[in-house]
Amino acid sequence: MSTYSPKPGEISRNWHVIDAENVVLGRLAVQIANLLRGKNKPQFARHIDTGDFVVVVNAEKIALTGKKAGAKMATRHSGYPGGLRQVPYGDLLATDPRKAVERAVWGMLPKNRLSRQLIGKLKVYSGSEHPHAAQKPQPFQITQVSQ
Repeated sequence: MSTYSPKPGEISRNWHVIDAENVVLGRLAVQIANLLRGKNKPQFARHIDTGDFVVVVNAEKIALTGKKAGAKMATRHSGYPGGLRQVPYGDLLATDPRKAVERAVWGMLPKNRLSRQLIGKLKVYSGSEHPHAAQKPQPFQITQVSQ
């Protein structure tokens, strides 16, 4: 018996709209990463992009638990000596909430060429409006976990 590998014609891509208002950032990122990879589909294959498109709205109203707004740092490095830059997640959410969501999802994707293809299917908007009405997105319900 041979291993099943989905063909490009067998992959159906749906659009999901996720409202991030009062949703914890890490829990949201896990569900987005699973939708982008297609892990919720029966034809999932880890080496092929079988995932859906995801539109996240209200990224500015996302929640962080505990003291993460001041203690957790978003780190990047320029590649030069002394090029380490750190910004608290609270400041990152205040200046550009889209980056905070994209960084959290990016960290939960595999580190290969496939992840660069997957992250292109993520559309994040800080407000409640988005230009993807023509694709007929399906609302996706995030299940809240009590804190």
